[in-house]
Parts: sequence; structure tokens; C-alpha cells
Amino acid sequence: MTIRNRLAVLAAAASILAIAPAVAQDEAPHVKSATAYVQKNIEPWLSDPVVVTAIVESNKKHKKLMQEEITALDKAWVAKDQALIDGIRKNKLSEFLIKKKEASGGVITEAFVMDNRGLNVGQTDGTSDLWQADEAKWQKTYAVGPGTIFVDKVEEEDGKKIAQVSVAISDKDVAIGAVTFGIDVDKLK
Repeated sequence: MTIRNRLAVLAAAASILAIAPAVAQDEAPHVKSATAYVQKNIEPWLSDPVVVTAIVESNKKHKKLMQEEITALDKAWVAKDQALIDGIRKNKLSEFLIKKKEASGGVITEAFVMDNRGLNVGQTDGTSDLWQADEAKWQKTYAVGPGTIFVDKVEEEDGKKIAQVSVAISDKDVAIGAVTFGIDVDKLK
């Protein structure tokens, strides 16, 4: 490596290090408050039989799916296959999630549950795709294991500051799926 290349690498590293503390400080308040909200108000009902049964059934149903079949299901979802969408959006788990969202006083803006393959099992609102296993919300929760909470960065949606908070869902101390919530961080203050 030439001196010029080393200097360029050092300059890039220095600029990243200069930005990192500011980013961490900006994110810390919402991470702490969102985590506390989830632990107090959401985790207690993640073991509800409606949630666990729906995930266990989905895991059994999808157990033998090959990746090509998962991709085909995802493509069908994106193409607005109404029967597929209705099977998830109009089931008991989705009804349960909608009630929890409504009872949150606007803190929860969306919720969707994923199985052990990363496929949606139930949801309050539409998602752009069916398969979530290629995203951090599933990889940093289900794939990590029981008790895991992942709070993503805040993004502005319709004038609200929303952070997606994902949680591994367990049954008998074994991760069986995950759930993602949109949390209006301004409602946590």
C-alpha cells in the first residue's frame, strides 16, 4: 500500500470516528425508551397462545419449503396475490395484533409477526414483501435467539418519527419467530 493510499484510509477512518459518537448519542434516547416500552407493554403478551400457536403452525407449514418456493411466495405477495395476502391479513393473529395496536394509544403504528423462515404470519398493516429473513429485523432477533430486542434507527413517516423495534418470540426458551413493531418515538416521551 502506498503512502497516499494509507493516508486516504486514515482520513476516512478519522471522519467515521468523528461522526460515530454523534450518531450514537442521537440514537441512544430512542433506543432506551423504545426498549423499555417493549419490555413493559409488549413482551408480556408475546407468549399469548394466539401468537405462539400461529407461529408454530406457520413453522410446520413452511418447514419443507425450498428457497425457490419462498422466493415464489414473496413474488406473489409483491404482485398483490389477494388470496395470499388475505390469508395473513385476515387471520386470528392479525386480529389480535390490530387490537393491541389500537390499545396502544398511537404508540404502535404497525406490527407484523414472522415465523422461523422469516415469512409473515400476521400483521396490522401491509408490508411490501412477505419474506423478511433477508432483513435486519429478522436476522438480529430470531437468528440471535430468545430475549433479543433490536431497535432500528428513527425514520420519518407521515410527519411521525418511527423506529422499528423487533423482538425474538420464544416458546419454551426456544426462538420460534420474531415480531416487528413501528413505534412512534414522540409518544414515548
